[in-house]
Amino acid sequence: MTMMMAQPALPGLDKTIRDRAFHDWYRFVLAYPPHLVRTYLQDFGLQPGQVVLDPFCGTGTTLIEAKLNGVNSVGLEANPFAQFASSVKTDWDVDPGALVANAQEVAHDALQRLAAQGIDDSRPGTVGSDNGQGDDHLKRLDGATEKLLIKDSISPLPLHKTLVLLDCLAGRRNERYYGHLLLALANALVYSISNLRFGPEVGVDKIKEDVPVIAAWLAAVDRIAGDLRLVAGFARPASAIYLADARQAGEVLAPESVHAVITSPPYPNEKDYTRTTRLESVLLGFINSKAELRTFKQQLVRSNTRVVYKGDDDDRWIEYHVGIRHIADEIEARRIELGKTSGFERLYGRATRLYFGGMARHLAGLRNALCPGAQLAYVVGDQASYLRVMIRTGQLLAEVAQELGYELVRIDLFRTRFATATKEQLREEVVVLQWPGWPEAKR
Repeated sequence: MTMMMAQPALPGLDKTIRDRAFHDWYRFVLAYPPHLVRTYLQDFGLQPGQVVLDPFCGTGTTLIEAKLNGVNSVGLEANPFAQFASSVKTDWDVDPGALVANAQEVAHDALQRLAAQGIDDSRPGTVGSDNGQGDDHLKRLDGATEKLLIKDSISPLPLHKTLVLLDCLAGRRNERYYGHLLLALANALVYSISNLRFGPEVGVDKIKEDVPVIAAWLAAVDRIAGDLRLVAGFARPASAIYLADARQAGEVLAPESVHAVITSPPYPNEKDYTRTTRLESVLLGFINSKAELRTFKQQLVRSNTRVVYKGDDDDRWIEYHVGIRHIADEIEARRIELGKTSGFERLYGRATRLYFGGMARHLAGLRNALCPGAQLAYVVGDQASYLRVMIRTGQLLAEVAQELGYELVRIDLFRTRFATATKEQLREEVVVLQWPGWPEAKR
Protein backbone atom coordinates (compact mmCIF):
# COMPACT_ATOMS: atom_id res chain seq x y z
CA MET A 1 0.00 0.00 0.00
CA THR A 2 1.31 3.44 -0.90
CA MET A 3 1.21 5.80 2.04
CA MET A 4 0.07 9.33 1.42
CA MET A 5 -0.67 12.46 3.35
CA ALA A 6 -4.34 13.40 3.30
CA GLN A 7 -6.94 15.66 4.81
CA PRO A 8 -10.52 15.11 5.93
CA ALA A 9 -12.55 14.89 2.72
CA LEU A 10 -15.80 16.41 3.93
CA PRO A 11 -14.98 19.52 5.97
CA GLY A 12 -17.87 21.62 7.17
CA LEU A 13 -20.63 19.12 6.49
CA ASP A 14 -23.07 18.37 9.28
CA LYS A 15 -23.17 15.02 11.07
CA THR A 16 -26.27 13.78 9.23
CA ILE A 17 -24.59 14.09 5.85
CA ARG A 18 -21.31 12.66 7.14
CA ASP A 19 -23.09 9.59 8.50
CA ARG A 20 -24.85 8.93 5.18
CA ALA A 21 -22.35 9.91 2.47
CA PHE A 22 -20.67 6.82 0.98
CA HIS A 23 -22.05 4.63 3.77
CA ASP A 24 -25.49 4.62 2.14
CA TRP A 25 -24.22 3.29 -1.18
CA TYR A 26 -24.96 -0.04 0.47
CA ARG A 27 -25.35 -0.36 4.21
CA PHE A 28 -25.15 -3.71 5.98
CA VAL A 29 -28.14 -3.88 8.28
CA LEU A 30 -25.98 -4.94 11.25
CA ALA A 31 -23.33 -2.25 10.73
CA TYR A 32 -22.27 -0.03 13.60
CA PRO A 33 -22.64 3.77 13.36
CA PRO A 34 -19.94 5.87 11.65
CA HIS A 35 -19.70 8.26 14.61
CA LEU A 36 -18.41 5.41 16.78
CA VAL A 37 -15.51 4.88 14.38
CA ARG A 38 -14.76 8.61 14.39
CA THR A 39 -14.62 8.55 18.18
CA TYR A 40 -11.84 5.96 18.20
CA LEU A 41 -9.95 7.42 15.27
CA GLN A 42 -9.73 10.58 17.35
CA ASP A 43 -9.07 8.75 20.62
CA PHE A 44 -6.20 6.79 19.07
CA GLY A 45 -4.70 9.94 17.57
CA LEU A 46 -4.20 8.39 14.15
CA GLN A 47 -2.31 10.53 11.67
CA PRO A 48 -2.25 10.72 7.87
CA GLY A 49 0.03 8.00 6.55
CA GLN A 50 -0.81 5.56 9.34
CA VAL A 51 -2.96 2.48 8.74
CA VAL A 52 -6.14 1.38 10.48
CA LEU A 53 -7.29 -2.20 10.00
CA ASP A 54 -10.80 -3.63 10.12
CA PRO A 55 -10.41 -7.43 10.05
CA PHE A 56 -14.21 -7.94 9.98
CA CYS A 57 -14.87 -5.03 7.66
CA GLY A 58 -18.35 -5.97 6.41
CA THR A 59 -19.45 -3.22 4.05
CA GLY A 60 -16.77 -0.75 5.04
CA THR A 61 -17.91 1.56 7.86
CA THR A 62 -14.43 1.79 9.39
CA LEU A 63 -12.70 2.05 6.01
CA ILE A 64 -14.89 4.91 4.82
CA GLU A 65 -14.46 6.85 8.04
CA ALA A 66 -10.70 6.35 7.88
CA LYS A 67 -10.69 7.66 4.32
CA LEU A 68 -12.80 10.67 5.30
CA ASN A 69 -10.34 11.43 8.10
CA GLY A 70 -7.17 11.16 6.06
CA VAL A 71 -6.02 7.76 7.31
CA ASN A 72 -4.99 4.77 5.19
CA SER A 73 -7.00 1.62 5.77
CA VAL A 74 -7.02 -2.12 5.20
CA GLY A 75 -10.02 -4.42 5.45
CA LEU A 76 -10.42 -8.17 5.61
CA GLU A 77 -13.79 -9.73 4.81
CA ALA A 78 -14.81 -13.35 4.17
CA ASN A 79 -18.19 -12.55 2.61
CA PRO A 80 -17.48 -12.09 -1.13
CA PHE A 81 -20.35 -9.67 -1.70
CA ALA A 82 -19.50 -7.56 1.37
CA GLN A 83 -15.85 -7.45 0.28
CA PHE A 84 -16.99 -6.21 -3.13
CA ALA A 85 -19.24 -3.58 -1.52
CA SER A 86 -16.40 -2.28 0.67
CA SER A 87 -14.06 -2.11 -2.32
CA VAL A 88 -16.55 -0.06 -4.34
CA LYS A 89 -17.54 2.21 -1.43
CA THR A 90 -13.89 3.22 -0.95
CA ASP A 91 -13.25 3.74 -4.68
CA TRP A 92 -13.74 7.47 -5.24
CA ASP A 93 -11.65 7.85 -8.40
CA VAL A 94 -14.67 7.75 -10.67
CA ASP A 95 -16.07 10.66 -12.64
CA PRO A 96 -19.66 11.14 -11.39
CA GLY A 97 -20.90 12.62 -14.66
CA ALA A 98 -19.58 9.71 -16.68
CA LEU A 99 -21.06 7.28 -14.14
CA VAL A 100 -24.54 8.75 -14.57
CA ALA A 101 -24.18 8.87 -18.36
CA ASN A 102 -23.23 5.16 -18.42
CA ALA A 103 -26.18 4.31 -16.20
CA GLN A 104 -28.60 6.18 -18.44
CA GLU A 105 -27.34 4.31 -21.49
CA VAL A 106 -27.81 0.97 -19.73
CA ALA A 107 -31.25 2.03 -18.50
CA HIS A 108 -32.32 2.97 -22.04
CA ASP A 109 -31.21 -0.43 -23.32
CA ALA A 110 -33.04 -2.27 -20.51
CA LEU A 111 -36.24 -0.28 -20.95
CA GLN A 112 -36.24 -1.00 -24.68
CA ARG A 113 -35.84 -4.72 -24.07
CA LEU A 114 -38.66 -4.70 -21.54
CA ALA A 115 -40.90 -2.66 -23.86
CA ALA A 116 -40.35 -5.25 -26.59
CA GLN A 117 -41.80 -7.77 -24.15
CA GLY A 118 -44.79 -5.56 -23.44
CA ILE A 119 -43.51 -4.49 -20.02
CA ASP A 120 -43.63 -0.80 -19.06
CA ASP A 121 -41.32 -0.46 -16.06
CA SER A 122 -42.61 3.04 -15.31
CA ARG A 123 -46.08 1.57 -14.76
CA PRO A 124 -45.77 -1.38 -12.37
CA GLY A 125 -48.06 -4.24 -13.26
CA THR A 126 -48.13 -3.47 -16.99
CA VAL A 127 -47.30 -6.68 -18.85
CA GLY A 128 -48.86 -6.42 -22.28
CA SER A 129 -47.29 -9.56 -23.73
CA ASP A 130 -48.64 -11.93 -21.08
CA ASN A 131 -51.35 -13.43 -23.29
CA GLY A 132 -52.49 -15.73 -20.53
CA GLN A 133 -49.09 -17.35 -20.03
CA GLY A 134 -48.82 -16.37 -16.36
CA ASP A 135 -45.19 -16.13 -15.29
CA ASP A 136 -43.92 -18.73 -17.75
CA HIS A 137 -42.45 -16.15 -20.14
CA LEU A 138 -40.46 -14.38 -17.43
CA LYS A 139 -36.73 -14.86 -16.90
CA ARG A 140 -35.88 -16.70 -13.70
CA LEU A 141 -32.97 -18.38 -11.96
CA ASP A 142 -32.21 -22.04 -12.47
CA GLY A 143 -33.67 -24.36 -9.85
CA ALA A 144 -30.48 -24.95 -7.81
CA THR A 145 -29.64 -21.25 -7.68
CA GLU A 146 -33.18 -20.28 -6.79
CA LYS A 147 -33.05 -22.60 -3.77
CA LEU A 148 -30.24 -20.48 -2.32
CA LEU A 149 -32.66 -17.55 -1.90
CA ILE A 150 -34.98 -16.94 1.01
CA LYS A 151 -38.39 -18.03 -0.26
CA ASP A 152 -40.46 -15.15 -1.69
CA SER A 153 -37.62 -12.67 -1.16
CA ILE A 154 -38.31 -11.26 -4.63
CA SER A 155 -41.44 -11.57 -6.78
CA PRO A 156 -41.34 -13.03 -10.34
CA LEU A 157 -41.87 -9.81 -12.32
CA PRO A 158 -39.32 -7.67 -10.39
CA LEU A 159 -36.90 -10.60 -10.67
CA HIS A 160 -37.43 -10.75 -14.44
CA LYS A 161 -36.77 -7.02 -14.82
CA THR A 162 -33.68 -7.27 -12.59
CA LEU A 163 -32.29 -10.11 -14.71
CA VAL A 164 -32.91 -8.09 -17.88
CA LEU A 165 -31.05 -5.16 -16.33
CA LEU A 166 -28.19 -7.47 -15.34
CA ASP A 167 -27.97 -8.72 -18.95
CA CYS A 168 -27.60 -5.12 -20.09
CA LEU A 169 -24.99 -4.42 -17.41
CA ALA A 170 -22.96 -7.47 -18.43
CA GLY A 171 -21.80 -5.63 -21.54
CA ARG A 172 -20.13 -3.04 -19.28
CA ARG A 173 -18.24 -5.57 -17.17
CA ASN A 174 -14.81 -4.32 -18.24
CA GLU A 175 -15.62 -0.64 -17.84
CA ARG A 176 -14.38 1.53 -14.98
CA TYR A 177 -17.90 2.18 -13.68
CA TYR A 178 -19.15 -1.40 -13.60
CA GLY A 179 -18.64 -1.99 -9.87
CA HIS A 180 -20.47 1.21 -8.93
CA LEU A 181 -23.36 0.36 -11.26
CA LEU A 182 -23.60 -3.14 -9.78
CA LEU A 183 -23.49 -1.91 -6.19
CA ALA A 184 -26.29 0.55 -6.96
CA LEU A 185 -28.38 -2.40 -8.10
CA ALA A 186 -27.62 -4.24 -4.86
CA ASN A 187 -28.87 -1.23 -2.92
CA ALA A 188 -32.03 -1.01 -5.00
CA LEU A 189 -32.63 -4.74 -4.65
CA VAL A 190 -32.55 -4.68 -0.87
CA TYR A 191 -34.39 -1.46 -0.19
CA SER A 192 -36.78 -1.03 -3.13
CA ILE A 193 -37.19 -4.10 -5.33
CA SER A 194 -37.28 -7.07 -2.97
CA ASN A 195 -39.82 -8.21 -0.39
CA LEU A 196 -37.23 -8.38 2.39
CA ARG A 197 -37.59 -6.91 5.85
CA PHE A 198 -34.90 -6.66 8.49
CA GLY A 199 -35.42 -7.13 12.22
CA PRO A 200 -33.62 -9.44 14.61
CA GLU A 201 -33.44 -11.74 11.56
CA VAL A 202 -33.93 -11.15 7.86
CA GLY A 203 -37.35 -12.23 6.61
CA VAL A 204 -40.07 -11.54 4.05
CA ASP A 205 -42.45 -8.61 4.33
CA LYS A 206 -45.54 -7.78 2.27
CA ILE A 207 -45.21 -9.26 -1.21
CA LYS A 208 -44.65 -6.63 -3.91
CA GLU A 209 -45.95 -8.08 -7.16
CA ASP A 210 -44.20 -5.36 -9.17
CA VAL A 211 -42.03 -2.28 -8.67
CA PRO A 212 -40.21 0.15 -11.04
CA VAL A 213 -36.82 -1.58 -11.09
CA ILE A 214 -34.93 0.68 -13.49
CA ALA A 215 -36.00 3.89 -11.72
CA ALA A 216 -34.95 2.48 -8.32
CA TRP A 217 -31.54 1.58 -9.74
CA LEU A 218 -31.01 4.98 -11.36
CA ALA A 219 -31.90 6.69 -8.07
CA ALA A 220 -29.19 4.65 -6.32
CA VAL A 221 -26.68 5.58 -9.05
CA ASP A 222 -27.55 9.27 -8.59
CA ARG A 223 -26.86 9.01 -4.86
CA ILE A 224 -23.43 7.54 -5.56
CA ALA A 225 -22.66 10.28 -8.08
CA GLY A 226 -23.76 12.96 -5.62
CA ASP A 227 -21.35 11.70 -2.96
CA LEU A 228 -18.49 11.51 -5.45
CA ARG A 229 -19.05 15.18 -6.26
CA LEU A 230 -18.57 16.00 -2.56
CA VAL A 231 -14.95 14.78 -2.61
CA ALA A 232 -13.90 16.21 -5.95
CA GLY A 233 -10.49 17.80 -5.56
CA PHE A 234 -9.66 16.26 -2.18
CA ALA A 235 -6.85 13.85 -1.37
CA ARG A 236 -7.76 10.18 -1.21
CA PRO A 237 -5.99 8.04 1.40
CA ALA A 238 -5.24 4.48 0.31
CA SER A 239 -7.68 1.63 1.00
CA ALA A 240 -7.20 -2.07 0.37
CA ILE A 241 -9.84 -4.71 1.03
CA TYR A 242 -8.96 -8.40 0.89
CA LEU A 243 -11.28 -11.39 0.59
CA ALA A 244 -9.86 -13.24 3.57
CA ASP A 245 -10.59 -15.14 6.76
CA ALA A 246 -9.93 -12.87 9.77
CA ARG A 247 -8.53 -15.88 11.62
CA GLN A 248 -5.69 -15.88 9.09
CA ALA A 249 -4.88 -12.17 9.32
CA GLY A 250 -1.18 -12.84 9.76
CA GLU A 251 -1.01 -14.53 6.37
CA VAL A 252 -2.44 -11.49 4.58
CA LEU A 253 -0.92 -8.49 6.35
CA ALA A 254 2.70 -7.33 6.27
CA PRO A 255 4.67 -7.44 9.55
CA GLU A 256 4.27 -4.33 11.75
CA SER A 257 2.08 -2.61 9.15
CA VAL A 258 -0.98 -1.82 11.27
CA HIS A 259 -1.16 1.13 13.67
CA ALA A 260 -4.72 0.60 14.88
CA VAL A 261 -7.68 -1.77 14.65
CA ILE A 262 -11.32 -0.64 14.78
CA THR A 263 -13.79 -3.43 14.15
CA SER A 264 -17.02 -5.16 15.10
CA PRO A 265 -16.74 -8.94 14.82
CA PRO A 266 -19.83 -11.13 14.92
CA TYR A 267 -21.27 -11.94 18.34
CA PRO A 268 -21.97 -15.48 19.60
CA ASN A 269 -25.64 -15.94 18.79
CA GLU A 270 -27.97 -17.68 16.36
CA LYS A 271 -27.93 -15.01 13.64
CA ASP A 272 -26.99 -16.55 10.32
CA TYR A 273 -25.08 -13.60 8.88
CA THR A 274 -24.94 -15.23 5.45
CA ARG A 275 -28.73 -14.80 5.03
CA THR A 276 -28.54 -11.03 5.40
CA THR A 277 -26.82 -10.57 2.04
CA ARG A 278 -28.17 -13.72 0.35
CA LEU A 279 -30.42 -12.09 -2.26
CA GLU A 280 -27.83 -9.71 -3.67
CA SER A 281 -25.04 -12.29 -3.37
CA VAL A 282 -26.97 -14.76 -5.52
CA LEU A 283 -28.51 -12.39 -8.08
CA LEU A 284 -25.27 -10.53 -8.69
CA GLY A 285 -23.25 -13.74 -9.04
CA PHE A 286 -21.15 -13.81 -5.87
CA ILE A 287 -22.64 -17.14 -4.74
CA ASN A 288 -23.70 -19.60 -7.43
CA SER A 289 -24.10 -22.93 -5.64
CA LYS A 290 -24.45 -24.64 -2.28
CA ALA A 291 -20.79 -25.61 -2.54
CA GLU A 292 -19.74 -21.97 -2.89
CA LEU A 293 -21.98 -21.01 0.03
CA ARG A 294 -20.38 -23.72 2.17
CA THR A 295 -16.88 -22.56 1.22
CA PHE A 296 -17.82 -19.02 2.18
CA LYS A 297 -19.25 -20.15 5.54
CA GLN A 298 -16.09 -22.09 6.34
CA GLN A 299 -14.11 -18.83 6.26
CA LEU A 300 -16.19 -17.31 9.07
CA VAL A 301 -15.66 -17.20 12.82
CA ARG A 302 -18.08 -19.77 14.21
CA SER A 303 -20.58 -17.32 15.72
CA ASN A 304 -23.66 -19.51 15.18
CA THR A 305 -24.50 -23.18 14.74
CA ARG A 306 -25.20 -22.81 11.00
CA VAL A 307 -21.46 -22.39 10.38
CA VAL A 308 -20.22 -25.22 12.61
CA TYR A 309 -18.60 -28.16 10.82
CA LYS A 310 -17.40 -31.56 11.93
CA GLY A 311 -13.68 -30.88 11.59
CA ASP A 312 -13.68 -27.49 13.37
CA ASP A 313 -11.05 -27.26 16.10
CA ASP A 314 -10.72 -23.56 16.96
CA ASP A 315 -11.80 -24.44 20.50
CA ARG A 316 -8.25 -25.71 21.14
CA TRP A 317 -7.21 -22.05 21.37
CA ILE A 318 -9.25 -21.51 24.55
CA GLU A 319 -8.80 -24.88 26.30
CA TYR A 320 -7.09 -23.02 29.13
CA HIS A 321 -9.99 -20.63 29.75
CA VAL A 322 -12.08 -21.90 32.66
CA GLY A 323 -14.79 -19.24 32.27
CA ILE A 324 -15.56 -20.10 28.64
CA ARG A 325 -15.62 -23.82 29.39
CA HIS A 326 -17.98 -23.15 32.31
CA ILE A 327 -20.41 -21.20 30.10
CA ALA A 328 -20.37 -23.90 27.42
CA ASP A 329 -21.02 -26.56 30.08
CA GLU A 330 -23.85 -24.47 31.56
CA ILE A 331 -25.48 -24.17 28.13
CA GLU A 332 -25.27 -27.94 27.63
CA ALA A 333 -26.69 -28.62 31.10
CA ARG A 334 -29.57 -26.21 30.40
CA ARG A 335 -30.25 -27.97 27.08
CA ILE A 336 -30.50 -31.35 28.79
CA GLU A 337 -32.66 -29.92 31.59
CA LEU A 338 -35.10 -28.43 29.05
CA GLY A 339 -35.13 -31.54 26.88
CA LYS A 340 -33.90 -29.70 23.78
CA THR A 341 -32.73 -32.30 21.28
CA SER A 342 -32.54 -30.70 17.82
CA GLY A 343 -29.26 -30.86 15.96
CA PHE A 344 -28.66 -27.14 16.24
CA GLU A 345 -29.49 -27.04 19.96
CA ARG A 346 -26.98 -29.82 20.58
CA LEU A 347 -24.33 -27.54 19.06
CA TYR A 348 -24.91 -24.51 21.29
CA GLY A 349 -22.15 -25.31 23.76
CA ARG A 350 -19.69 -26.25 21.06
CA ALA A 351 -20.48 -23.12 19.04
CA THR A 352 -19.67 -21.01 22.11
CA ARG A 353 -16.27 -22.63 22.52
CA LEU A 354 -15.55 -22.37 18.78
CA TYR A 355 -16.51 -18.70 18.71
CA PHE A 356 -14.06 -17.64 21.40
CA GLY A 357 -11.46 -20.05 20.02
CA GLY A 358 -11.82 -18.42 16.61
CA MET A 359 -11.41 -14.97 18.12
CA ALA A 360 -8.31 -16.17 19.98
CA ARG A 361 -6.92 -17.56 16.74
CA HIS A 362 -7.60 -14.21 15.06
CA LEU A 363 -5.90 -12.21 17.81
CA ALA A 364 -2.92 -14.55 17.84
CA GLY A 365 -2.43 -14.33 14.09
CA LEU A 366 -2.79 -10.57 14.11
CA ARG A 367 0.11 -9.90 16.49
CA ASN A 368 2.95 -9.89 13.94
CA ALA A 369 1.08 -7.37 11.79
CA LEU A 370 0.76 -4.84 14.63
CA CYS A 371 3.20 -2.00 15.12
CA PRO A 372 4.56 -1.70 18.68
CA GLY A 373 2.01 0.28 20.67
CA ALA A 374 -0.83 -0.37 18.21
CA GLN A 375 -4.27 0.36 19.67
CA LEU A 376 -7.33 -1.79 19.07
CA ALA A 377 -11.09 -1.33 19.53
CA TYR A 378 -13.44 -4.34 19.29
CA VAL A 379 -17.17 -3.60 19.38
CA VAL A 380 -18.98 -6.63 20.83
CA GLY A 381 -22.20 -7.35 22.68
CA ASP A 382 -23.47 -9.53 25.48
CA GLN A 383 -25.60 -12.42 24.26
CA ALA A 384 -28.17 -14.80 25.74
CA SER A 385 -29.30 -16.56 22.57
CA TYR A 386 -28.27 -19.99 23.78
CA LEU A 387 -31.09 -21.04 26.12
CA ARG A 388 -30.87 -17.75 28.03
CA VAL A 389 -27.38 -18.41 29.39
CA MET A 390 -25.63 -15.04 29.61
CA ILE A 391 -22.41 -14.65 27.62
CA ARG A 392 -20.46 -11.53 28.59
CA THR A 393 -18.68 -11.30 25.27
CA GLY A 394 -16.61 -8.19 25.96
CA GLN A 395 -15.22 -9.39 29.27
CA LEU A 396 -14.37 -12.84 27.92
CA LEU A 397 -12.76 -11.41 24.78
CA ALA A 398 -10.66 -9.09 26.93
CA GLU A 399 -9.46 -12.06 29.00
CA VAL A 400 -8.60 -14.05 25.87
CA ALA A 401 -6.63 -11.08 24.48
CA GLN A 402 -4.68 -10.65 27.71
CA GLU A 403 -3.67 -14.33 27.64
CA LEU A 404 -2.21 -13.65 24.19
CA GLY A 405 -0.07 -10.74 25.32
CA TYR A 406 -2.38 -7.78 24.67
CA GLU A 407 -2.86 -5.12 27.32
CA LEU A 408 -6.43 -4.30 28.31
CA VAL A 409 -6.77 -0.52 28.36
CA ARG A 410 -10.48 -0.37 29.28
CA ILE A 411 -13.94 -1.58 28.29
CA ASP A 412 -16.22 1.27 27.18
CA LEU A 413 -20.01 1.00 27.30
CA PHE A 414 -21.35 1.79 23.83
CA ARG A 415 -25.08 1.24 24.41
CA THR A 416 -27.56 -1.16 26.01
CA ARG A 417 -30.51 -3.04 24.56
CA PHE A 418 -33.35 -4.83 26.31
CA ALA A 419 -33.52 -8.58 25.80
CA THR A 420 -37.13 -9.75 25.85
CA ALA A 421 -36.12 -13.38 26.51
CA THR A 422 -34.14 -12.69 29.67
CA LYS A 423 -35.74 -9.36 30.67
CA GLU A 424 -32.22 -7.98 31.08
CA GLN A 425 -30.32 -5.06 29.64
CA LEU A 426 -27.58 -6.42 27.39
CA ARG A 427 -24.45 -4.35 27.02
CA GLU A 428 -22.72 -3.49 23.78
CA GLU A 429 -19.17 -2.59 24.62
CA VAL A 430 -15.92 -1.52 23.03
CA VAL A 431 -12.97 -3.56 24.26
CA VAL A 432 -9.95 -1.27 23.97
CA LEU A 433 -6.60 -3.08 23.79
CA GLN A 434 -2.99 -2.19 23.15
CA TRP A 435 -0.24 -4.29 21.65
CA PRO A 436 3.00 -3.62 23.51
CA GLY A 437 5.12 -5.54 21.01
CA TRP A 438 6.86 -7.74 23.53
CA PRO A 439 8.63 -10.49 21.56
CA GLU A 440 8.15 -12.97 24.41
CA ALA A 441 4.38 -12.49 24.15
CA LYS A 442 4.30 -13.95 20.65
CA ARG A 443 4.05 -17.56 21.76
